[in-house]
Amino acid sequence: MKRNEEYDWILNELPYADPFLFVDEILRVDNNGAEGSYLFKSDSDFYGGHFKNNPVTPGVLLTECCAQIGLVSLGIFLFGKETKLKNLSIGMSSSQMEFLLPVFPGERVRVVSELVYFRFQKLKCQVKMYNENDKLVCKGVLAGMIGEANE
Repeated sequence: MKRNEEYDWILNELPYADPFLFVDEILRVDNNGAEGSYLFKSDSDFYGGHFKNNPVTPGVLLTECCAQIGLVSLGIFLFGKETKLKNLSIGMSSSQMEFLLPVFPGERVRVVSELVYFRFQKLKCQVKMYNENDKLVCKGVLAGMIGEANE
């Protein structure tokens, strides 16, 4: 799969690193939402204990993947390239997720978010995660605070 380099500036501004980065590529982002993908690597440590002899991706990590792609990446885009993103402060304020299908080791997922609102430094989005067969894995509403941190 050829990487879409147009949005690499957003990836470079994400405040995460391995092993807690759950974004491989931003596929699309605009004022109305974002879309991106991530491959849950088979050798990730958490699969050793979740669950023994039947590994499945924890729901909290599916939520985190949705947040990193659908909320944080969108927030960085909305602030724009020219903003002092080094002072950006991000925090999740609420999540309401419904899990429909498991994600197994080695599966690639795609997250699509739709902006609900962005005002008073609060960003709220509807998110959906799909597997490689385009089946809905989980969906929900995520909200967070995003703004420039006080110096």
